Amino acid sequence: MSVMSNPLLDFNDLPLWDQVRPEHVAPAVDELLAQADQALAKVTEPDFPADWNGMARVLDVATERLGRAWGMVGHLNAVADTPELRAAYNEALPRVTEFWTRLGSNEKLYAKYKAIDAAKLTREQQQALKNAIRNFVLSGAELTGAAKERFAQIQERSAELSQKFSENALDATDAFSYYASEEELDGVPQDVVQAARAAAEAEGKPGYKLTLKMPSYLPVMQFGHDTQLRERLYRAYVTRASDQGDPKFDNSALVREILALRREEAQLLGYRNFGEVSLVPKMAESPAQVVQFLRDLARRARPYAQKDVDDMRSFAAGKLGISDPQAWDWPYIGEKLKEERYAFSEQEVKQYFTAPKVLAGLFKIVETLFEVQIRRDSAPVWHPGVEFYRIERGDQLLGQFYLDPAARTGKRGGAWMDDVRARWLRPDTGGLQTPVAHLVCNFAEGVEGRPALLTHDDVITLFHESGHGLHHMLTQVNERDVSGISGVEWDAVELPSQFMENFCWEWGVLKHMTAHVDTGEPLPRELFDKMLAAKNFQSGLGTLRQIEFALFDMLLHTDHDPAADFMPLLQQVREEVSVLHPPAFNRMAHTFSHVFAGGYAAGYYSYKWAEVLSADAYAAFEETAGDDGMPSVRTGRKYRQAILEAGGSRPAMESFKAFRGREPTLDALLRHQGMA
Repeated sequence: MSVMSNPLLDFNDLPLWDQVRPEHVAPAVDELLAQADQALAKVTEPDFPADWNGMARVLDVATERLGRAWGMVGHLNAVADTPELRAAYNEALPRVTEFWTRLGSNEKLYAKYKAIDAAKLTREQQQALKNAIRNFVLSGAELTGAAKERFAQIQERSAELSQKFSENALDATDAFSYYASEEELDGVPQDVVQAARAAAEAEGKPGYKLTLKMPSYLPVMQFGHDTQLRERLYRAYVTRASDQGDPKFDNSALVREILALRREEAQLLGYRNFGEVSLVPKMAESPAQVVQFLRDLARRARPYAQKDVDDMRSFAAGKLGISDPQAWDWPYIGEKLKEERYAFSEQEVKQYFTAPKVLAGLFKIVETLFEVQIRRDSAPVWHPGVEFYRIERGDQLLGQFYLDPAARTGKRGGAWMDDVRARWLRPDTGGLQTPVAHLVCNFAEGVEGRPALLTHDDVITLFHESGHGLHHMLTQVNERDVSGISGVEWDAVELPSQFMENFCWEWGVLKHMTAHVDTGEPLPRELFDKMLAAKNFQSGLGTLRQIEFALFDMLLHTDHDPAADFMPLLQQVREEVSVLHPPAFNRMAHTFSHVFAGGYAAGYYSYKWAEVLSADAYAAFEETAGDDGMPSVRTGRKYRQAILEAGGSRPAMESFKAFRGREPTLDALLRHQGMA
């Protein structure tokens, strides 16, 4: 198959998403792996000079193309999954994994990099070289013989297991549906009921189709009066892909094998456990430091969480007639208490957040704060609902991004940002390649010709992912491996995303982002004040929940024996930090994709760690805000230059100090969450 007929081999400009078919995957991967192998052979020849730019011209150009094409396949697998595409992806996955593993542990290549004279490199290249040498060691480049072979087997098997874990989680979620009657949906918001009816109608079935996808599941849990319906959905949700459900989706054995392989990998590299390996390229210094950080935060949050639960218990008994609340009652009780205490509902708020208006508001704050312009742009897309934009400063193009907002079948749940390509002063052409990103969300679609309505949480999610996108697109670094989000420590990479969330709580910003779907009226100030008062509603509980996940993750990858059952450890962690204990049948771990399929292994704590950084960074904006509450453009410029533009070209702590003038403290986070 020629380049002409294979869109995955066209690197002229933007990806030809609309032309990619499952049958393109294997030939493109064959071709690009062959080119990458040739490039690797060439730069590792004894007489090829140990020169950064010379090696980049040959090897980096070939591997970047492989990465871009495979990134397209992976992206389509996540947003437009079909049986044929999944099969093509799975067929190619072991070969692609094998190449990256081999590249990362190639002794000759490692020797070449070690022989490069760092004094002749730019500061960006020096940081990239330092990272490369560290990554070689972590990829087994210093291993030999049987140990090296085993290391490669572990990488390949781990990639297979992670993919299978993901598929089981998705398939178990998709396999469940319940056709409810109208009575059972009493209390559920109208737009959710309409969507459920439309879903059943589309299948020619009576009733209302409920699924375990968030836009369907969550509103029933929060608003549905029928406790039996909530229990039915809750049980299905928390037992997905586990020993409590359909055996063909059970992730139990996969989790044990993944953990065993990670432990073995760590020991091959000379570490005691995977927790230690995970932290080598991160900001945190040791598993013990992370565990201490989490326990310290848990200690401070616990009294607030206990009060949250006590409040709900007395409210449930006094006002709702629920004397012994069960796990499936808490979201409902919480929502009812929140409505009573702050006299507003998520449903009411949602009417003011139409997707187009929110997007315009997001763009306005980005344009003001970071001195850029965002305009609509055109490019091939993978689904008609996808939009494409460009970011400019003056007449200079800085970056472009795809926005894929709506939930649909065959699209992975959640929200994420991913890169299509990085900013790079290309060694082959000498031209500057501008960065391109994806922003993917899973919002409910608009019904009956009305625009999509977002919950305030959806708005926060959109701002969060756009923060990652800006980090990737506003970089001024020209060295690919440290430009944008590349090379940024994993526990610092959430700083720019969580930072953006703060603007969703600023009246000066928010008022421009709202217009009632029917009347066009902006969000009333009085309603905003209630939202603000409710912002830290149950923040103690929320914090403990995150700590429970993070502590479980770190202990799982340090002290835990991989051969042993992991459920008792989860139980032990819950007893230590939680104030609300889930039922024994709850199998959260079996769909904990961040850790078993998403790169957060022994790194889930990063969310909390980065929250400390982002809250402290945002405090600089609070300290310099104008009388109208609008953020200072000067502070925005300083933040952009110190953090966003620097990308991964220096340690995150250096970037933070360049912006803040000191190391971060916990204070701003506790204050922002009402726990000071």
